Amino acid sequence: MKIALTIAGSDSGGGAGIQADLKTFHQFGVFGTSVVTAITAQNTLGVIEWEAVRAELVKSQVEAVASDLPPAAFKTGMLATRSVIQTVAHAIDRYRLSNYVLDPVMVATSGDVLIEDDAVNAIRTLLLPLALLVTPNAGEATVLSGIEIHHEDDMERAAQLIASSGAKAVLIKGGHFAGEDKSQIVDCLYDGAFTFFRHARIETTSTHGTGCTLSASVTALLAKETPLREAVSIAIDFVQEAIASAPHLGSGNGPLNHFAGSAAMNSRTRD
Repeated sequence: MKIALTIAGSDSGGGAGIQADLKTFHQFGVFGTSVVTAITAQNTLGVIEWEAVRAELVKSQVEAVASDLPPAAFKTGMLATRSVIQTVAHAIDRYRLSNYVLDPVMVATSGDVLIEDDAVNAIRTLLLPLALLVTPNAGEATVLSGIEIHHEDDMERAAQLIASSGAKAVLIKGGHFAGEDKSQIVDCLYDGAFTFFRHARIETTSTHGTGCTLSASVTALLAKETPLREAVSIAIDFVQEAIASAPHLGSGNGPLNHFAGSAAMNSRTRD
């Protein structure tokens, strides 16, 4: 069985962060390991409070996992402080971790900020050059590139600029901007060429953890040696089904259905 690692924050509500990542890894048939970088008190209504895990403890967690359960692929999510980012960047290099999916978590679905101001530049300079794939939403892509995203050509320009920082590929997620056709969501993958993924916009409040689930899906598929473009396509389809079949829990932005798509997904992936 392949191993996948998530380095991210904990979500007490279970819909995003480490909890969503581990559920997704399991659904894709890989063994999930984790490094907790922050503790959040949150539910579907928002983030009440959060606190970063001290950098030395993050370092020890990575060492414990990498020395005994080396991952075939890994992702990062909430890396709230510059010191944690520096620690993770050093650990990636020290343990030669590969197949890195960087989800630059900056703001929760509820709008709550999950990162310190000086951490953004650390993501740009220390982590982007190490990533196989970066998966920002439109707002995060704007922060990383300086380009406001209103149209598909803006996505293209932003993706190229982010890639110029060293990332091998960039997936800009279109769920947070309306675009020209408001009935569709358009995701843009740039890996030296552009691939657009289009699907119907689902009117729902069950969107908590979409970014975490998408990046975790790609990570699991990379661990199973699925080619990148195929991994992105399968992951997007999985998230669509997980949103469409969401259990409608909580009073705010509810979680996805991480049990979605078993039969169809397994027929498209390798053991």
